Amino acid sequence: MTRELTQHQILTELEPVAETALNRHLSMAKDWHPHDYVPWDEGRNFAMLGGVDWEPEQSRLSEVAKAALITNLLTEDNLPSYHREIADNFSRDGAWGTWVGRWTAEENRHSVVLRDYLVVTRGVDPVALENDRMAHMTHGFAAPVDAATAAEHAGFLYSVAYVSFQELATRISHRNTAAACADPIAERMLGRVAADENLHMIFYRTLCGAALDLVPDQAMAAIDLIVENFRMPGTGMPNFRRHGVLMAKYGIYDLRQHLEEVLMPVIRQWNIFGRNDFTASGEQARERLARFLADLEQVRIPRFEEQRDRALARAAARA
Repeated sequence: MTRELTQHQILTELEPVAETALNRHLSMAKDWHPHDYVPWDEGRNFAMLGGVDWEPEQSRLSEVAKAALITNLLTEDNLPSYHREIADNFSRDGAWGTWVGRWTAEENRHSVVLRDYLVVTRGVDPVALENDRMAHMTHGFAAPVDAATAAEHAGFLYSVAYVSFQELATRISHRNTAAACADPIAERMLGRVAADENLHMIFYRTLCGAALDLVPDQAMAAIDLIVENFRMPGTGMPNFRRHGVLMAKYGIYDLRQHLEEVLMPVIRQWNIFGRNDFTASGEQARERLARFLADLEQVRIPRFEEQRDRALARAAARA
């Protein structure tokens, strides 16, 4: 019979793992400076200072690249909300507190460099971008209601499971956005951002794996809940649905990538389907997860790809 621990007990028992993972992260993370990745010589004043305001023809980016960059930037902009969630569900003491601060500082660089790049190169409308930032940050981010009410001690487990998948999803989105930009400067910038996201994923994946060893049934329930209800943190931002459709349609981030490049690699790393330490509740959660993954692979993804291919064919015919 596996034991059930409170969130405080879980955090206390996992702190040595968090300290080791933090030290590993600090040894691997590379310092970099956003200003080094922005082509400042392309910059010029806007109308308020005697220049020219943004016009659509000034952008060299495709509609797909614009949608992806705006989505990625607005997601990074909402960092204060994510910091609050992580700080509330982890701890502000010891290794936990050090990690939360370090992670927040590293994530903030991403919004700085993305915005500087887009404004300097006039890649998107800066007025619309600022209006969307205000709206998205005012709305903020919070865990879904079903997750918040799932189990008495699900806060940390839910949070660490979510970011294990979300950081990897964000890395893939940045990587594929780089290709869509067709700009070597953007490619280098987004590659640097994606490298950060990968290290963040490794930290969270390590801690969630340790939680599985510590409280297998509780962690398994949290993982199943996350996978079945997963939403990217940008959900709810202005134009998220339209931008998300474009990104999925043209290979920035779609359901198959979500399954094959995000869910399954992490699930295999945790050996979810090879473990033998679950009791009845953990087994039930694992079975629910297996059914969901099968439905995703056999029903949802083929349906999405069929609809996408028809839409692309219609667009090609019109062109």
